Amino acid sequence: MLARENRVVLPADFRSAVRRGRRLGSTSAIVHIVDHHSTNPTRFGFIVTKAVGNAVTRNRVRRRLRAVGRELLTEIGTGKDIVIRALPGSPEVDWDTLQAEITKTIHRGVTTR
Repeated sequence: MLARENRVVLPADFRSAVRRGRRLGSTSAIVHIVDHHSTNPTRFGFIVTKAVGNAVTRNRVRRRLRAVGRELLTEIGTGKDIVIRALPGSPEVDWDTLQAEITKTIHRGVTTR
């Protein structure tokens, strides 16, 4: 579980990240990254719609994405909001592939700015 300080929870923050953030894609997710250039902790938010599957499937995908975010917290630094939107094919992707894709996509977005 991500700590409360590391989660995007307000709808306005989700909207801001999706509208203003840098958009990067992979085969299983779309990642939106906003760099606030501050010392606030990095926060993750997850969007998993009904297009991904039923409630059990969506919750499993969300848990997997949270686990990836938790692992990346120490590597990314501070002051970023990262919103990950799962795509419909994400439940079929195995854990190692999903982790590698999301990690690569986030590192690409964080380092090129």
